[in-house]
Amino acid sequence: MTDNGNGQNLSSYDAEAGSLPTAKAEDVEFSGELADEEDRIAQQRAREADARAAEYEGD
Repeated sequence: MTDNGNGQNLSSYDAEAGSLPTAKAEDVEFSGELADEEDRIAQQRAREADARAAEYEGD
């Protein structure tokens, strides 16, 4: 068994990770009425990231 660097072997680490809740792909509706400043900043950053991704041609 291989150590993961944290004093745990990988097989026990994997077993613990398997019992954690996992996220599901869910659509979440954004509410402008409930948004705070951090939400508005995140929306702006997402728009900027989308614009950069659309311009990216790859290597």
